[in-house]
Amino acid sequence: MKLKRLLAIAYKETLQIWRDPRSLAIALLMPLMQMGLLGYGVSLDVRHVALCVYDQENSQISRALVQDFASSNWFAVVRQLHNEAELRDAMDRSVCIGAITIASNFTRTLDSSGTASVQAIFDATDVNTTNIAIGYAQGVIALVTADFERNWLRMHGELAQTVGSVDLEPRVMFNEALDSRNFIIPGVVAVILGLVGAQLTSLTVSREWERGTMEQLISTPVTALELMIGKLMPYFIVGLVDAGFCLIAAIFWFRVPFRGAFGTLAATTMLYTLVVLGIGYLVSVRIRSQLGASQVALLLTMLPTTLLSGYTFPIDQMPHFVQMITYAVYPRYFVTILRAVFLKGSGLSELIGPILALVVFAVLIIRIAARSFHKRLDER
Repeated sequence: MKLKRLLAIAYKETLQIWRDPRSLAIALLMPLMQMGLLGYGVSLDVRHVALCVYDQENSQISRALVQDFASSNWFAVVRQLHNEAELRDAMDRSVCIGAITIASNFTRTLDSSGTASVQAIFDATDVNTTNIAIGYAQGVIALVTADFERNWLRMHGELAQTVGSVDLEPRVMFNEALDSRNFIIPGVVAVILGLVGAQLTSLTVSREWERGTMEQLISTPVTALELMIGKLMPYFIVGLVDAGFCLIAAIFWFRVPFRGAFGTLAATTMLYTLVVLGIGYLVSVRIRSQLGASQVALLLTMLPTTLLSGYTFPIDQMPHFVQMITYAVYPRYFVTILRAVFLKGSGLSELIGPILALVVFAVLIIRIAARSFHKRLDER
């Protein structure tokens, strides 16, 4: 392998990128658009759930209960209802996701027995939101119930029973604010690198076939290894620039806490970039059409990264056979590394498992990609 020939190929590919508006758009604009869309558009938090209220009693206590729901960040009271027909209509028209019904004898029952029921009705077409909203409603009711019980016992001259009671003191680590953005944004880096890197490199060799310049490359003394390294060098630099932009945006714009070492993050990012570029180059060698290569690269990068890497859905909640499949999905390991470095401050020693997995992927894919190109026009 000669450095002069390798640099010549790299220079040629750099000119191709500069002169190709589509490649420039993918390299420069797509990371910006994706970071904005995924950073602001994807959230696992449920806030301000639209809530309708059917308060049949309309007493001071029932209004206080409604105010407890409205004052929380979990619910937003959007409409006061006056009868069952309005409740049914509001739910049918999706005016609200949930409805609270307070009976006309709510205060009387509460005064006489110390307990009373409040009915909560939720639209379960979105199961995830409904389950979370039910949990929120139970939390509000638990706080209100504690206040009611203390007031009732005080009014009746009784002392609250404390013997045998157990209090839970929850403490969360690594994402103290329980903000899903801190969980999602690091994974966005893997999504953008996977999509942009594979999309760009999937056009490298297929472009030569479509433009009729492959014959010239084959006639030169450039070896298959020199061709691969020379073509991937500019994209490797572009990938690192895109990764740097995404990481800066995550830390300084989205305010995701960063507790790890930049050296660990840089080393693992370069390793992941090699894997992605190798996949794109391999697709480009095997498929001579730019459109076909681009579609296959999208299939091999976007779907595994978003569905099977743990970026969107927790792997431990997937069926067992799907969990086994995720071990063969390379983005899984980089998403794990990103979250551990960002939120936990993990170092190389704690991440040895996923790092070794990425090393294996990089070695195998680069080796297969290097052997896939043959300097013959009849090679398919």
